Amino acid sequence: MKRITLFITLIIFAVGCSKEIDKLEGKGENIVKEMHNLTTTDLYSMKRLSEMQLSPDGKWIVYVVATPSIEDNKITRDLWATSIDGKFTHQVTDAEGNEMSPVFSPCGKKIAYLSTEKGALQIYIQDFPQGSPKKLTDVENGVSNILWSPDGKYISYTSDVKLQKNILEDYPEYDKANLKHYTELPVRHWDEWTDESFSHLFVMPIDGGKAIDLLPNELVDVPLKPFGGVSEITWSPDSKQIIYTAKKDSDFVINTNSDLYLVDLIDIKNGKYHTKNLTTGMMGYDKNPLYSPDGKYIAFSSQERPGFESDKFRIMLYNTETNLIDELTSNLDQWSEEFTWGPKSDKIYTISTDSGVTSLFEFDITTKLYKKLSKGDWDYGHGLAVSSDGKHIVTGKNNFNNPLDYYVINLDDGKETKLTRFNDERLKYINPCKWEQRWFTATDGKKIHSWIIYPPDFDKTKKYPVITYLQGGPQSMISQNYHYRWNFGIYASNGYIILAANRRGLPGFGQAWNDAISLDWGGMPMSDLLAATDQFSTEPFVDLEGRSALGASAGGYAAYWLAGHHEGRFNAFVAHNGVFDVVSKYGATEETFFPNWEFGGPYWEQANRDNMERNSPHNFVKNWNKPILISIGERDFRVPYTQGLEAFSAARLQDIPAELIYFPNETHFISRSQEYIVWQDLVIKFLDKYTKKK
Repeated sequence: MKRITLFITLIIFAVGCSKEIDKLEGKGENIVKEMHNLTTTDLYSMKRLSEMQLSPDGKWIVYVVATPSIEDNKITRDLWATSIDGKFTHQVTDAEGNEMSPVFSPCGKKIAYLSTEKGALQIYIQDFPQGSPKKLTDVENGVSNILWSPDGKYISYTSDVKLQKNILEDYPEYDKANLKHYTELPVRHWDEWTDESFSHLFVMPIDGGKAIDLLPNELVDVPLKPFGGVSEITWSPDSKQIIYTAKKDSDFVINTNSDLYLVDLIDIKNGKYHTKNLTTGMMGYDKNPLYSPDGKYIAFSSQERPGFESDKFRIMLYNTETNLIDELTSNLDQWSEEFTWGPKSDKIYTISTDSGVTSLFEFDITTKLYKKLSKGDWDYGHGLAVSSDGKHIVTGKNNFNNPLDYYVINLDDGKETKLTRFNDERLKYINPCKWEQRWFTATDGKKIHSWIIYPPDFDKTKKYPVITYLQGGPQSMISQNYHYRWNFGIYASNGYIILAANRRGLPGFGQAWNDAISLDWGGMPMSDLLAATDQFSTEPFVDLEGRSALGASAGGYAAYWLAGHHEGRFNAFVAHNGVFDVVSKYGATEETFFPNWEFGGPYWEQANRDNMERNSPHNFVKNWNKPILISIGERDFRVPYTQGLEAFSAARLQDIPAELIYFPNETHFISRSQEYIVWQDLVIKFLDKYTKKK
């Protein structure tokens, strides 16, 4: 490792920017120190912060800083620390590879983290704030999701365990054969084919003794795949229990039912423990358990309706003395997923959707009354911790112009202090976009919240092309999130106005508004998008011949749908990994509960088939008459890439101008720097060609 000096001045490394993608000026660490609009190389040179942890004494935060390299087409991760007064920042790790997932020891004098320095992710421990790392584990398949027990004696982690036989083990003489054999679903999930291994939870003495598998021989994954993380596991304050989230009693292909399993660690060194289900009979997702500091309650997130992944995310309280469960957030008709306890076990702080933003709330667990603590044009979250004295809370903030940074909030007077500044020097030379919130009127009289993002040099006396942004999910609120794929600033900086409407089917405006898309994908949600577009188009600065629509996933669906129903409104469409044929996707996707809920059930039942056909864009391609750009990732198993191939063929066979961008190594998202830069450049050139006046 390189020598790290404590309390060094924070050095900002950033990548230069260029409009010409072939020059890739982002190879260097220089910053162009002249004012300019945001470019894709700017965007993919921003340092990304995550996994913030507050020290037990409340004096430091440790977090991950991800640094993209456009030249190497990858991202490297290191651990950094900042004092809570904002005076000192220093780099904690700088090894070859990546470091992530920091956790403090209960005394705060050490940190454990994961590192790829020697290959697969392993646990390392070192003194804090400065020390030499010591490798704790040497697990063949690597480890993830580490936690330190409150008594400091154990580390828990997850790791893959091979539990089933590979079919090729029966054919040792054919050692060059490459195939998989299945008799049951699932055969693949998100971006990987199902194999013989399962992610299990282990408890290991900190002195390096034997690790105990808490799910021996169980064909179960902990945490939930594909997006579950360490928040789905928690230790009790006395270290005598651990709780994990798993799907044991349901088929994840057709059910969302997950439960919380409490493990009594009777004599864990000798492998003695007892497991029980805490949420039996609760048939939706139950996950993210978190003990109160006094051990009396277990808070967890829960969805009531089985099979509906976008039901209201509630915070529930399990009373460990009475075994009763009650909802804390019943008075707030919003999604609350990220939360933490106050030190006296009387309050819970949450990050919740809030009419187009994500806000910070404080709940009293006795009265269930809440108050909003956040303020201004910001999204809060992506990290949440309260100091042990209850006087400060640390969380992230970001908006359209500013990537995530961590702030400390004084809970007495509400004063916010910015702690991290990794992108400040670069942002100083980027012209910020302007934005506002608007409310438009739907055809049934209801109000549609929308974000309008303007170019940095917007002049209302001029005409501008307008992009109607189509949100995916389909249930995922549009907020000011500084996005690294659909970054509105990129389009605004290239001379476009963006209209981003929180159409029916998006959370943040009450659960009924969110539910309204199910069974009606092509109905009122699409009508809302057209209504917002029509009303905004009355502005004198809108170029009516320069309107386009773009989106991904369910937003790609919307692009395909609107291409057949826009009645001359749009001059171009962009669809990334979009749903084109609802019927054919049904048998090719991997979580069947999703189309079952959204379209009623399997297509071989006539009522469901009728709904699918009525809402499937492929049935309206005869109405397509405008150019379309389609992009697809081969490793996307959620919306298989063949959906985009079908759409591209439909366009070209009708002599409609179309472009297809194919990514052999990408999934549902575009994650690599160079792929993104090329993709975004092609999208801008496509929109310029068909929506900007020459």
